[in-house]
Formats: sequence, C-alpha cells, structure tokens
Amino acid sequence: MNIYVGNLPYKIRDKQLMGLFQSYGEVSSARVIIEKESGRSKGFGFVEMPNDEEANSAIKELNGSLVEGRNIVVNESTVERSFGRGEQRRI
Repeated sequence: MNIYVGNLPYKIRDKQLMGLFQSYGEVSSARVIIEKESGRSKGFGFVEMPNDEEANSAIKELNGSLVEGRNIVVNESTVERSFGRGEQRRI
C-alpha cells in the first residue's frame, strides 16, 4: 500500500519517516518530497508498505499523532500516475 504522510516537520528526512512506520511492519520505501531549488522539505512524503494489514494499522495509529510538535496526516495515497498511452494507475 502506498501511504501519504502530510504536515511533516520540515527537518524530517527519509530515514526518520521510515522509522515512524517500521514499528508497524515492513516498509519497502519512505520518501520525503524535497523542493528542488531550495533543498527544503515540502512537508509531505510517501511510505510504501507491502502488507495492507500492517499499513492500515500504521495509518490508524499514526494519523493525527504528534511528531516534533506537528500533528501529521496519514492516509492511503490516492495519487494517479500517468504511464503513457493514456493509461493511469492508482498508486
């Protein structure tokens, strides 16, 4: 499952984001989105967890939780990505 994580503190990086989710199960990847020009976090990221049950548990427990003074938003990602020839997939 691909998970959206918003309202992240700006100093959080990939490794710390992964650490937030690892206590709930296996994490395939964790990526904080970084602004290209400034190198500063945009305050959100994505976590990929292969086990949906573990991912749902993480979403339930972490959504609204306090991380370095900020209440983070955690939910299943609903981003659509284009893969050419008009094909789109939900990730």
